[in-house]
Amino acid sequence: MSLQASSLPQLWCGLAPAATKPVQTALIYCEGQFNHLDGKTAHGLVRHCEAYRIAAVIDSHGAGQDAGLVLDGVANGIPIVRDLEAALALEGERPQLLIYGMAPATGLMSAPERQVLLQAMAAGLNLVQGLREFLNDDPEFAAAAARHQVTIRDVRRVPALKDLRLFSGAIATVGCPRLAVLGTDGAIGKRTTATRLVQSLNQAGIKAVLVNTGQTGLMQGGRHGIALDAIPSQFCSGEVEAAVVQAWQQEQPQLIVIEGQGALSHPAYLSSAFILRGCQPQAVVLQHAPRRQWLSDFSHVAMPTPASEIRLIEAFSPTRVIGLTLNHENMDDAAITTAIALYEAELGIPVTDALSRPPERLVQMVLRAFPALAPALAAAG
Repeated sequence: MSLQASSLPQLWCGLAPAATKPVQTALIYCEGQFNHLDGKTAHGLVRHCEAYRIAAVIDSHGAGQDAGLVLDGVANGIPIVRDLEAALALEGERPQLLIYGMAPATGLMSAPERQVLLQAMAAGLNLVQGLREFLNDDPEFAAAAARHQVTIRDVRRVPALKDLRLFSGAIATVGCPRLAVLGTDGAIGKRTTATRLVQSLNQAGIKAVLVNTGQTGLMQGGRHGIALDAIPSQFCSGEVEAAVVQAWQQEQPQLIVIEGQGALSHPAYLSSAFILRGCQPQAVVLQHAPRRQWLSDFSHVAMPTPASEIRLIEAFSPTRVIGLTLNHENMDDAAITTAIALYEAELGIPVTDALSRPPERLVQMVLRAFPALAPALAAAG
């Protein structure tokens, strides 16, 4: 989402705190990337985290600033500091862990980043990381973990092959509507919009549950889901199906929202295809960045239009796109208002911005598609 939001209405300042107190205090390592798209893991954790209390973000490029102010134009009390030493010197509860807060396209960390993580372990911090390389399997990190008596959580580690699940058709047993939040690109705000949507529905009295499909959502404390792009393709649809079925069986929600990955049209990130096949959503909300001209990791590939992506989604899967949500990067409030009006006129569906516009607009978008949920809203009121 936008990293230059100071001119936007201050309508969103994070999600409600978790019902239970986070068990650990965490630092986020995001050197040189907090003001860039590859810092999206840090962005998600700063905006919303049920699993940990975020004490600081490490990025020397933004040291001295408030992370919420940089990200959304709303101060949240999470400082950005220059390095690990400065983070450990902050007043308050001493952090118990360090989260690697970047998501490079390679899925790998650099040599200087390895050294920072090793220093954190030497300082007694546990590690949480979502890259494609598993630090528990790295001899240097495994030895450091044993020496300093700390743990490493490799979020993208998948179950053993014998435990992976093929698509079975069990999705037909799910007794509530399913809605997927897809996008026209990667790193475009699908997880943020999905999280905001679920919170808004629950606050309105409609029991909604989120199924995460990426490592950041799992780090935030997501109860249901998998790191989809780490799973062998044969099992991707089945693992999405199983996560949605589990969410239904355990929580009996009135609506299940599934976080999207990549884009169906994307030449490299094709996870949306598995999501559409695995969860078989009755509806899709599409996330788009109007000012983004090229795909975020592929500067030679032009962005699709919302209209073209909608046609592709609805041709690929028996579903319908019920609304469009905007990523307002490089847009001021007037530009957002104009874009909303233009897209509504062009597409004939509701359009909003999950961060800069009232959450009621998201709720109304869902109720327009699923009017049977309206009695729950009335009962809650």
